[in-house]
Amino acid sequence: MEQPVIVILGASGGIGSQISQQLAHKGVKVICAGRSLEKLTPLAEAISGEAVQCDGTSSAEVDALFQGVFERYGRVDGAANLIGSIVLKPVHLTSDEEWTRTLSLNLNSAFYLLRSAVKVMKGGGSVLLCSTAAARIGLPNHEAIAAAKGGVSALALSAAATYAPQGIRVNVLAPGLVQTPLSERITSNEASRKASLGMHPLGRLGEAEEVARVGTFLLSPENSWITGQIFGVDGGLGTVRTR
Repeated sequence: MEQPVIVILGASGGIGSQISQQLAHKGVKVICAGRSLEKLTPLAEAISGEAVQCDGTSSAEVDALFQGVFERYGRVDGAANLIGSIVLKPVHLTSDEEWTRTLSLNLNSAFYLLRSAVKVMKGGGSVLLCSTAAARIGLPNHEAIAAAKGGVSALALSAAATYAPQGIRVNVLAPGLVQTPLSERITSNEASRKASLGMHPLGRLGEAEEVARVGTFLLSPENSWITGQIFGVDGGLGTVRTR
């Protein structure tokens, strides 16, 4: 069999880098894409992948990314968008700029990746998007990010229906608070960390490797009977109450 080719956008992040490493261990050719080649190149070299600079908020750059990968390898078997941001503000304190940027980083990038990926996934495959547990329940001060990530979940469900006849699967990760560089501002603050721990029924924050294992599972070709699902990897935050 030819080596599968999977594109990871946001590969240098905590979850993205873990998924890239896990897929490479399974024999996948991983295309590590994102804004910073400085961060991507060591990862790509370590896993015998390829580093490609791409701004996920630019539809033209994302389209060029996928067209380029398809031209070089003749196939694209999977794609994941792991770009994201964390905005913790009530809506009345959220500026137009913060709202626009939140939509761009989280929802627009997911839309662009999905649109570009399905054009070149000629033999079917898997698309993985990233939402959040905060889009499943009401949490204070999460209005902007919950709206953007809720849009990602809705986008994925509709696309799963649209592209199922072509053998393209679309699924979503919905993590709780995970210890990554992106969340460090929250996890390094003792008061914020304590409050976050109290919200997660399992009593701890997630690790990037734990979330990545589910993402890797969903992207892997052998798990080809799963589509249109939103997987909460969140310590119970999205569904369980213990008090």
